[in-house]
Amino acid sequence: MTAPAPVREATAPPERRGVARDGVRMLVWRPGAVAHRRFRDLPAELLPGDLLIVNTSATIPAALTARPERGEPRPLHVSAVIADGDWVVEVRLPGGGGPDLARDAGEVLRLPDGAEVRLLAPHPGAAAGETRLWRASVCPPVSAAEYLARHGRPIGYGYLDGPTRLRDHQTVFAAHPGSAEMPSAGRPFSGRLLARLVSAGVTLAPVLLHAGVSSPEAHEPPQAERFAVPADTARLAESARRAGRRVIAVGTTAARALESAASGAGRVRPASGWTDLVLGPDRPARVVDGLVTGLHEPRASHRMLIEAVAGPAAVAEAYAAVTAAYLWHEFGDTMLLLPGGVSRTPSPRWPSRPRSPGRRGAGPDPRRPRR
Repeated sequence: MTAPAPVREATAPPERRGVARDGVRMLVWRPGAVAHRRFRDLPAELLPGDLLIVNTSATIPAALTARPERGEPRPLHVSAVIADGDWVVEVRLPGGGGPDLARDAGEVLRLPDGAEVRLLAPHPGAAAGETRLWRASVCPPVSAAEYLARHGRPIGYGYLDGPTRLRDHQTVFAAHPGSAEMPSAGRPFSGRLLARLVSAGVTLAPVLLHAGVSSPEAHEPPQAERFAVPADTARLAESARRAGRRVIAVGTTAARALESAASGAGRVRPASGWTDLVLGPDRPARVVDGLVTGLHEPRASHRMLIEAVAGPAAVAEAYAAVTAAYLWHEFGDTMLLLPGGVSRTPSPRWPSRPRSPGRRGAGPDPRRPRR
């Protein structure tokens, strides 16, 4: 197997590099074949009747500057707000050097405009020094949405070449503010591309999952996150499955939301609340057949999540096919993983495959028994 190309990080939004949202590169993987496209080519890679599940969460300015009692100021990332008003936060090292694991329960950090945040306990219950996340109270009590709108900025990591604007972190689907970090698989979609997908007979259905703070250094699986699967989306997913159509998630957030509403038999029902579901070897996808996903470090927990949909062999082959021209991270390039599908309009570079009437794609899925 070819070794993966060295990681080339996207240091700025593609528009700043002179590339349109839908002009980023797209690696298309199907069993036995790989193609290199642009994201604007997506309609030609899908079938009429395919169902795309998209996340309508909007990104909030979740990064603040905090000042501990001793030491220099450091970033504080707000991952979530709990029902009682407490925040889930991550304290970062100055200069973007990773999580600050030397914090203690009871410590107070000063925030802008006279507010303070008190670290209450490691979240979700690990010992101090073993987790980057803390449950914290804010004094005086404030509306997180209003406070972050006044004093926050988008979360960014060291590979970015400078500050970004909040609108850089929004997808075309963004409607409900709540994600600490952008559901980035949806970023390459443009209004023009959506119109072409609809014209091609592709259906789009919304789910909601407010993404928390990622773990770029420790590669932890995601923590519990708020989600909702509307009744109409559940109905469309059920209809697609009954009709033998593919259900393709735009990102692991959309996959996590939809799979959180799936029963053991793969039936989808409306659902909402907090999900602690972690897709992986012990819980493969039951509903999602394909995935649009960004390029992230192969060691990251993100890889485990996409393996739950496409299978370890498929993901290994796809990553091995990534060339040095591809850019990684939230402003980078993307992949379309179709473990059982064919192209609607095969190009001369792509071998046409006959469809099997028994599945949502072409031929049986070798990863798991049929459900």
